[in-house]
Amino acid sequence: MYDLIVLGGGPGGYVAGIKASQLGMKVAIIEKNKYGGVCLNVGCIPTKTMLKSARLFSDMLEAEKFGIDIDGSFNINWENVINRKDGVVNKLVAGVEFLLKKNKIDMFNGLGNVIDKNTVEVNGEKIVCKNLLICTGSNARIPEIEGTKEALEKGYLMTSTEILKIKEIPKKLTIIGGGVIGVEFAILFATLGTKVSIIQRSGRILDALDKDVIKEITEVLDEKNVEIIYNANTKYIGNGYINYISNEKKVKLEGDKVLVCIGRVPNLKEIKNLNLEIERGAIKTNNRMETSVNGVYAAGDVNGIMQLAHVASHEGVIAVENMFGGDEKIDYNKAPYCIYTFPEVAGVGLTESKAKKQYPNEIKISKFPLSVNGKALAEGEEKGFVKIIATKKYNEVIGVHIVASHATDMISEMVTIMELEGTAREITRAIHPHPTMSEAVVESALGIVDRAIHI
Repeated sequence: MYDLIVLGGGPGGYVAGIKASQLGMKVAIIEKNKYGGVCLNVGCIPTKTMLKSARLFSDMLEAEKFGIDIDGSFNINWENVINRKDGVVNKLVAGVEFLLKKNKIDMFNGLGNVIDKNTVEVNGEKIVCKNLLICTGSNARIPEIEGTKEALEKGYLMTSTEILKIKEIPKKLTIIGGGVIGVEFAILFATLGTKVSIIQRSGRILDALDKDVIKEITEVLDEKNVEIIYNANTKYIGNGYINYISNEKKVKLEGDKVLVCIGRVPNLKEIKNLNLEIERGAIKTNNRMETSVNGVYAAGDVNGIMQLAHVASHEGVIAVENMFGGDEKIDYNKAPYCIYTFPEVAGVGLTESKAKKQYPNEIKISKFPLSVNGKALAEGEEKGFVKIIATKKYNEVIGVHIVASHATDMISEMVTIMELEGTAREITRAIHPHPTMSEAVVESALGIVDRAIHI
């Protein structure tokens, strides 16, 4: 009898398993593929590894402006880019397996079928538990467009999984969907010289983000000659082309490959016997990570709330702590998002539009540009800003959005401030080192409480 069976070894599952073992639980974890889940194997880590190669290539193209002359030609060795990506992934997967073994967690490799809330079958063996944590993750959503099946079989249409193994850099790439994944791949391949077109159903990309972030990244894509086709619906995927309709006009768009990035679908097949409450195609959980069945918890993409690896890990830990009689809850408003474009994007809390709805006439907004930040200018990274949204009454920070070369690292300070219900004045009282891009955070905070100094 296990205290906990974890179904799925992704960032939610393996972190939860380790935490449970640390608390004294007897734990089993079941994984049908590789440990680390989508994020480590075919998501966050491989894409960021490849983006690093693209960023280095981009920097080399601009070396002259930094006073460096490069004699002779240099080229992308795509095979080596892929090999490096695979090496990084394999090293981290091995690290996860090592940690699971070190924490004395029983590891079952195979497909786990849930018989009931206390019993899971894997490789013909039935194992039982007191608590069950479902971390079965998600798969890329496949559109219901004519020609999709044939295009997938021929390799012309790809998801974010297949494109990580592509044999050569496409000359022309069509991306269906202008969300985070689509935009990251657009930046990656456009930087490497691919002609990229994004087919976007609505009137703007990254639709859920702050309007200033959308404006800035749209400009970045435009500078890289990425074509964004707005208010367009793909109607047919052929062999080497797609047909879409925009403004009531039917258009044929040719290209080497098509990448579909229209979201992810939770994996629910193996847990159907539990008859869990499902909401919008995902397992419904409360903020304690409890499902509709007592003793069954769910974390990560499978609950469909925020499909982010760091959120999955946090959810997994909260689930385990509540199994121990705790009363831990997750506040999704304080969960940051990150986009690894050039420059990067990161944010936490409310967007400007949501803040205005939630706090009518009760907010302050301060936006400080990196174009006057010393470190940004020294590094040639002056594109971007730090935007803070706070309440008028207490100057409490309720939203932060950053576009900067190190935005994904800079946002952690703001997450901590919001977790502590901190104010903009408290940010200004903290001494930030010079020269750093984090000084833009202080300047933006000064704009909330009084006036920024360096503008």
